[in-house]
Amino acid sequence: MKTKADLIVGIQWGDEGKGKIVDLLAQNYDYVVRYQGGHNAGHTIVVDGKKYALHLIPSGILYPKCKNIIGNGVVISPSDLIAEMQQFKNLENRFFISQKAHLILPFHNLLDKLHEKNAKKAIGTTGKGIGPAYTDKVARRGVRIEELENTASLCEKILEQIKQRDLQSFGIEIPKKEILQSQLDSYAESLLPFLANTTNLLWEAMDKGEKVLCEGAQGSMLDIDHGTYPFVTSSTTTAAGACSGSGIAPRELGEVIGVIKAYCTRVGNGPFPTEEKNEIGVLLQQKGGEFGTTTGRARRCGWLDAVAVKYACRLNGVSALAMMKLDVLDGFKEIKVCMGYSDKQGKTLESYPSDINGVKPLYKVFQGWDKTAGIRDFDKFPKNAQNYIFALEEFFGVKISMISTSPDRNDTILR
Repeated sequence: MKTKADLIVGIQWGDEGKGKIVDLLAQNYDYVVRYQGGHNAGHTIVVDGKKYALHLIPSGILYPKCKNIIGNGVVISPSDLIAEMQQFKNLENRFFISQKAHLILPFHNLLDKLHEKNAKKAIGTTGKGIGPAYTDKVARRGVRIEELENTASLCEKILEQIKQRDLQSFGIEIPKKEILQSQLDSYAESLLPFLANTTNLLWEAMDKGEKVLCEGAQGSMLDIDHGTYPFVTSSTTTAAGACSGSGIAPRELGEVIGVIKAYCTRVGNGPFPTEEKNEIGVLLQQKGGEFGTTTGRARRCGWLDAVAVKYACRLNGVSALAMMKLDVLDGFKEIKVCMGYSDKQGKTLESYPSDINGVKPLYKVFQGWDKTAGIRDFDKFPKNAQNYIFALEEFFGVKISMISTSPDRNDTILR
């Protein structure tokens, strides 16, 4: 019987804890697919106290029976992917890379950093070349990973691009041909054995009734179209990106599980209505370990923005929510949730605006609780914690079907 692909997507500004949910569910799937973003994203997974940091390889890699795919919508830094692959043994026949995925070239990183340095309004990117690689893809001058099959031709193409685009004027040196050729040969040797027509692979798997789970990077509020533009990433981070980034048709998507934190974080610049630039923000940061998996950067922290979550749930067609890090709120006397916005004139907004810069959060205050950490039974939660969940479900119109109460895989409540 033909199956549909399920999807896990971030609902806030990324860093929601998607990796743990993918890891938890991957044991029930035959394939896990990463469909957009690059190594600027990171998932931290904790299994039996041991941490695994993943940046490009899908989170299902920790299950030997699960096959893992990097889809065509991902941009790949070859050196970083090779380094990440070395953490794992026996990747053959369980790890595949789309032939259509684009490469991040060394000059993309330099262009990224130069743009951030010179921009009047810096986005606050990771400087890892993601934006410039996507720019080249859209401009139809990008490099697909399958071009590693002819490294001599690719070497000439890269050198010609540097010259034609006058990248030297940006301080980007033309690499010596023999050094670049050697580097490309090394990439080809490591990566070509894993290239495949991943779209066809997924179609065949779904036609045979095998189960597929798509894994997003970043979060919906960083979506290039529907996020807090221009302070967004360069790809489609919503459920729609799963289709374009893998080749799976929209009608072939099944359940869409949205992942949120019990509070809010954001990395980089851009509007953040519920940010707490005080001791509350610092406490959330410290208790939640809010430092980037990829960069180590401290995340901005604040109360849950339920308005943004509700908006993102509709954008993605979310069928269920997973709430992460509820235990971080343990011990707070009062907990605020933004359940509305007012504009600069004090008028309450009726819908989520295209620009949230300058909006003010309208808070509802909930009574805090002592402890949810490590609890694996919702009925054993403090009453105030249960009320917090019930009120959010009513506001979102979506059930919170999973609740995480610690970083460990097993400390997750299924409702």
